[in-house]
Amino acid sequence: MLVTGASRGVGAQTARSFAERGDRVVVHYRGAEDRAREVVASLPGERHGILRADLASPEETLALATGAAELLGRVDVLVNNAALFLDPQAGGSRRGDHRVTDADYDTWVRAWRTTLETNLMGPANLTFCVARHMLEVPPADGKPVGRIVNVGSRGAYRGEPDVPAYGASKAGLHAFGQSMAIALAPHGIGVVSLAPGFIATDMAASVLEGASGDAIRAQSPFGRVATPEEVAAAICALAEPGAEWVSGAVVDFNGASHLR
Repeated sequence: MLVTGASRGVGAQTARSFAERGDRVVVHYRGAEDRAREVVASLPGERHGILRADLASPEETLALATGAAELLGRVDVLVNNAALFLDPQAGGSRRGDHRVTDADYDTWVRAWRTTLETNLMGPANLTFCVARHMLEVPPADGKPVGRIVNVGSRGAYRGEPDVPAYGASKAGLHAFGQSMAIALAPHGIGVVSLAPGFIATDMAASVLEGASGDAIRAQSPFGRVATPEEVAAAICALAEPGAEWVSGAVVDFNGASHLR
């Protein structure tokens, strides 16, 4: 299993959930090496791996796929979880907002380029590399050729006026996943996307504990947001060998906070 963006949050929990099932996992990170190593150390089982790559770089993405294949022998499942919501050059802005009515042109262009390179081109390039590997290296007896799970967002549907590049990148990821589902199904590879709503990760703690926390929780009739454990369990379920028939779907996972 190769899980991108696995140094914290949903990615870290997904790595743990796979490992708890007895799977070997490669934990990908971009900059948080210490946290990624803590995640690997916490995984049950043995022979897990850790690899660094900036998914905005096609060269580093190829190296990530190659390295994961070398560590695992074969990549059976790819989870495209890594995504950029923050603009790393946004200065004092918590989220790197680039609302069309407020941002200057340079900020707008930088936000779109940076977000799409990481959130859309990165998964597209990594999927290419890993899918070709899945086709070249036969799976174990009785196992499917491969499973690919993309982590999208409800923001692809409801709109993200403060961070439109993020919403657009996730809409593109959903569409990409559907195209890959059709292209790879004849070869035995299933591709599905999960579209979560708000998740109670450590990065979201300050927001949920702040003035807007109650309003965010009230978006769902359950009166809460998802936990990383719930999202990770859904990812693992969609990656199961028997989940082939969900291929091509975009699975809403937002506690009825946004219906379509």
